[in-house]
Amino acid sequence: MKKVFIINGGQDFGHSGGRFNRTIADTTADFFGRKEDAEVQITHIADGYDPLEEVAKFVWADVVIYHTPIWWFQLPHGFKKYIDDVFTAGHRRGIYHSDGRKADNPTVNYGTGGELQGRRYLLTTTWNAPATAFTLPGEFFQHKSVDDGPLFGFHRMNAFAGMAPLESFHFHDVEKNADVPRDMTRYRQHLQDVFNH
Repeated sequence: MKKVFIINGGQDFGHSGGRFNRTIADTTADFFGRKEDAEVQITHIADGYDPLEEVAKFVWADVVIYHTPIWWFQLPHGFKKYIDDVFTAGHRRGIYHSDGRKADNPTVNYGTGGELQGRRYLLTTTWNAPATAFTLPGEFFQHKSVDDGPLFGFHRMNAFAGMAPLESFHFHDVEKNADVPRDMTRYRQHLQDVFNH
């Protein structure tokens, strides 16, 4: 039985209603709901949460799947608060026990105190920026990928907790050129590729 924890970081703020990320989260839940060997828990951050209950979900899960919009090249404020609340509550409760260093040599082993070893995570993001802003020389993100550029710190946060990444999936140009049926078809194929081999 694969235990899957889905986290939807979409929010209703400014001109964003959070609908696209809810659609992605629902598509993920539907994908795993069709599998006999999967059990799913889901948190829509905008609906509220209890930090200790969320810690328990991280500890329970085999796979954590994050869905988040990107606002001003970072996580939206509600999702960042969720991470701060839940990971702080998870200290010595199953997410991490320390930063991993020892007093006799504090210059090494930083980031090795996570307690979620053996868990994997998958990140999806939604962007107004087109994919070419990351891939073409001279464009805005200076030829750095989402994962190695703006979201590098997010990936290191998960490594700090002991989790290992699965291949991310990024939705681009969603404000001007979204095609929800096309995008969900591509995303379902990604889930098939990652989880059915």
